[in-house]
Amino acid sequence: MLVLGVDPGLTRCGLGVVDGGPGQETSLVEVGVLRTPAADDIAARLWALERGLVEWIDRHNPDAVAVERVFSQANVRTVMGTAQAGAVAIVTAARRGLPVALYTPSEVKAAVSGSGRADKTQVTFMVSRLLGLSEPPRPADAADALALALCHLWRGPALARMQAAARRGPAGTGSGSPTGTGEGARR
Repeated sequence: MLVLGVDPGLTRCGLGVVDGGPGQETSLVEVGVLRTPAADDIAARLWALERGLVEWIDRHNPDAVAVERVFSQANVRTVMGTAQAGAVAIVTAARRGLPVALYTPSEVKAAVSGSGRADKTQVTFMVSRLLGLSEPPRPADAADALALALCHLWRGPALARMQAAARRGPAGTGSGSPTGTGEGARR
């Protein structure tokens, strides 16, 4: 499975592609950062991110995209830019028919380091070790994108099974609702 991890950001958007799966050797395909100038108009910055994401998706043809779920921060301006960049990643992947998974920072940290409270240094160290890299990916946004992709490689199959079970509903009703009239019935 080839996964594109996206650590959304307006100034720096980390991207990382890994190949592998549960029980398989995992390898780095590419890692990088899309940058947009803070002085540019928001529309131009979001469009630049979209063009960069399209290039990465076209170049690698991933099986799935893993995006960091935006969480509450004290700085509203930062969280807005992160949310906007994340939305661009989600829409860009959806346009290509790619499945998108969202993971919280603590889920990603726990997946790669064993602790949801790991700091950036620990995450970068573990990403480097898990992928057999001689040098840690820089900046931290790049390492975080790889961590997201690794998280999806390991947690994605279980997540997909749980979602499929939820769609089937209780006792095989075929819907997500016991009455057959809920969300699952409209799919």
